[in-house]
Amino acid sequence: MKTESIEIVIIEDEEDILELVEYHLQKSGYETMGFLSTKNVEQFLAEERPSLMIVDRNLPDIEGSEFIAMLRKNGCNIPVIFLTAKDEEIDLEEGFERGGDDYITKPFRPKELVLRVEALLRRAGAISNNKIKYRDLSLNLNNRTLMIDKTSVELTNLEFRLLYTFVKNPNTTLDRDFLRDKVWGDNSLNFNDKTINVTMNRLKKKIDSLGEKEYFLPIWGVGYKLV
Repeated sequence: MKTESIEIVIIEDEEDILELVEYHLQKSGYETMGFLSTKNVEQFLAEERPSLMIVDRNLPDIEGSEFIAMLRKNGCNIPVIFLTAKDEEIDLEEGFERGGDDYITKPFRPKELVLRVEALLRRAGAISNNKIKYRDLSLNLNNRTLMIDKTSVELTNLEFRLLYTFVKNPNTTLDRDFLRDKVWGDNSLNFNDKTINVTMNRLKKKIDSLGEKEYFLPIWGVGYKLV
């Protein structure tokens, strides 16, 4: 069963650009699936439900906007951003007419791409200002609740702040000093290494009682990373 994680499909025939896009999206907490052509994409879409697609128009097997037009005709309504070197006004019009929701021309700035992805996902309802998601974790910032694959998990305020700090910084090693300042703040006078260890262990037991999902990777002598 598909979880609440946000997955983005990238179809880009230039491998270095594909890797660059995947790197920045993954760094921002998204899951990605990359394709160098449209081959196997339809089969993937039949089995999975990504939240967004980023599509180059200059693809080896079929022009990207034609491929999206075909998907739209078959009932696919997944939001699409075209990422392409085609930058004439007629190209933009064509891209939108064939089912594109946004259009970014190459060369592009990775930060702009991530911001446009966030904006489009927000318009599509995949994310909202008061929710943040990572893998199957969904944190509601208004009522400070956690859902894991549609199951509510009760956390203390401290545990919620700790998890939220990691979800905001996925795939990044967070050292103990950073966690102390961000999570414990003014209450860190009695903070020591055991404090973070005990709290992390309690959090891990609550969100992964069987130890199968391995959300956190301990970095020896430094801290932890959400993976």
